[in-house]
Amino acid sequence: MKNYILLFVAVLALSFNSCCTTKGTANASALYNTSWELEYISGPRIAFGGLFPDKKPFIKFDQSKNEVSGNAGCNGYSAPYTLKGNSLTFGEQGPTTMMYCEGGGEQTFTQTIRTIDSYSIDKDGKLNLLVKDVPMMRFKKVAK
Repeated sequence: MKNYILLFVAVLALSFNSCCTTKGTANASALYNTSWELEYISGPRIAFGGLFPDKKPFIKFDQSKNEVSGNAGCNGYSAPYTLKGNSLTFGEQGPTTMMYCEGGGEQTFTQTIRTIDSYSIDKDGKLNLLVKDVPMMRFKKVAK
């Protein structure tokens, strides 16, 4: 009887593990072939509209180059990224044309994205960039 219980627990654990693995794989494919527009950023005590008065930041993941590109709210943005399961990190930003940007949002964006260590896609299809499981940035899909 003990052997049957152990076998049942082992099968249950393997089933649960395979479901979690499949879920992570499905999420990774959702990152690509779309643009993600920032709709929330944690930290600053300035209203979101005040941080980004002219343009909201957006990013797009390029799977073939392992690079993310887009706009940090004022200037262009590109950086390498590393993705392993739900672990996600961003490298140093590439060269960009530096225009003066109102609101200080661009600096907040670039500083925050460098701290990211993982991601999730919630039930509403929003991309959450996390630091130790705490959402720091939230993006929505946009057609671009």
